Amino acid sequence: MTISSSLNAGVAGLSANASRLAAISDNIANASTNGYKRVQTDFHSMALANSGGSYTAGGVRTTSTRLVEQNGSIVSTGSGTDIAVQDRGLIPVANLTAVEGGDETPQMLLTATGSFTTDSNGYLKTTSGLVLMGWELGEDGTLPAVARGNSDSLTPVQITKQPAAFPTTQITMGVTLPAAQTEAGAAGDDQVTTIEYIDNLGKRQNLTATFSPTVPATGSSNTWTLALDDAASTPARVGEYDIVFNDSRAAGGTIASVATTTGGAYDAGTGSVIVTLDSGPVEIFVGELNDTGGPMKQLSYDFQTSAITKDGSQAAQIQTYEIDSGGFVVATYDTGASRKLFQIPIVDVPNPNGLTAMDRQTFAPSADSGAYYLWDAGDGPVGEMVPFGLSESTTDVAGELTSMIQTQRAYSSNAKVIQTVDEMLQETTNIIR
Repeated sequence: MTISSSLNAGVAGLSANASRLAAISDNIANASTNGYKRVQTDFHSMALANSGGSYTAGGVRTTSTRLVEQNGSIVSTGSGTDIAVQDRGLIPVANLTAVEGGDETPQMLLTATGSFTTDSNGYLKTTSGLVLMGWELGEDGTLPAVARGNSDSLTPVQITKQPAAFPTTQITMGVTLPAAQTEAGAAGDDQVTTIEYIDNLGKRQNLTATFSPTVPATGSSNTWTLALDDAASTPARVGEYDIVFNDSRAAGGTIASVATTTGGAYDAGTGSVIVTLDSGPVEIFVGELNDTGGPMKQLSYDFQTSAITKDGSQAAQIQTYEIDSGGFVVATYDTGASRKLFQIPIVDVPNPNGLTAMDRQTFAPSADSGAYYLWDAGDGPVGEMVPFGLSESTTDVAGELTSMIQTQRAYSSNAKVIQTVDEMLQETTNIIR
């Protein structure tokens, strides 16, 4: 009987609009929740087969979808560990309880934004107990081989306050050699400079560079012998090179050739030699051949060493740390040195709206979302990391209030249908009387 189907349709309408109101209530309640993704409720008619010229009401059903692919506006903050993702992608996190419980592979959850601070154990976490996950970098700041199709290589980001040393690995030999010393009749005085470097324990060591000119019988040789002596090594001599300089109009003063006597061979492609000091190999950049912008020159000028530079610093403690746009956790030490400790990937899935919604604005991969992949920030389809920023809720309060009015009216109309059916059934009962 179609009157019964009308009653069922009215009840279905009440249930559908109640579901929509629940979604609207959630959206409005989380209008100020950073990283919240609004829920959208869609209505679908249910048509039943008709027979005998009468119409049977099928009613309505609803499906609710959390629109994870929508992004909220990013607002600036004052913390370098407040992060959000520009455009596509999510940030990997894990439950603090699982991490502190000793779980070596905690379940990876995803979130759009987070305000992270270190706890007593050094973990970067939110106030709701989510720990930031990333790849730990090597001592030299490089990323080892990692799995990108799963989360096995991810570890909780933990910043320790233990001192760290930064040994010297690169030296730029920016010197000016006096051309007059390679002319016939010159005194041929050695030009000596001492370069202080940092060893593996953070101690200061000395590398002495001695430039000995070749004095010809006539004319100019434009040739110097560079001897490198490490005070910490036995024997001290770690490299010796014969360097010839140009005197042409186009390349006057630049390096014409470098011949290796001892030590690492000169690489014309990089303009460097690698010598092995007591603390390990160090790359010394002297300049490429015929390079007018190179650091080492021979000119008619006094001996100068003001352009010698090097990396490394003594043992120091972390003063500050922040996350940059590439997703790197960068620590700055009290000596002014900085180092990349972790890299935070950005996770992407084929269907973000298919992710399973969890509490605390987190999501878990599912069969509907598809397999996930861990990208470098700004690479592939994902956006860059935004430090000093948080993603706002995607809720539009004005739009939700409008939808709430529509839902209220629809609910009242469905209630009216039920009331009308009730009156019609009452009339049918009265006929019997």
